Amino acid sequence: MIMQRFSGKVVVVTGAAQGIGRGVALRAAAEGGRVLFVDRADFVAEVAAEAP
Repeated sequence: MIMQRFSGKVVVVTGAAQGIGRGVALRAAAEGGRVLFVDRADFVAEVAAEAP
């Protein structure tokens, strides 16, 4: 069971297209956060689309 510890919070993640940043961003979204995915990579929008 995933907790909702980010519910009602905004999370800004830099380096969100890959690696640790991607994992943090997707997990924060899964735990109820409104996540801003930030990265220089042009495929960051595709990663954001994977978020629940």
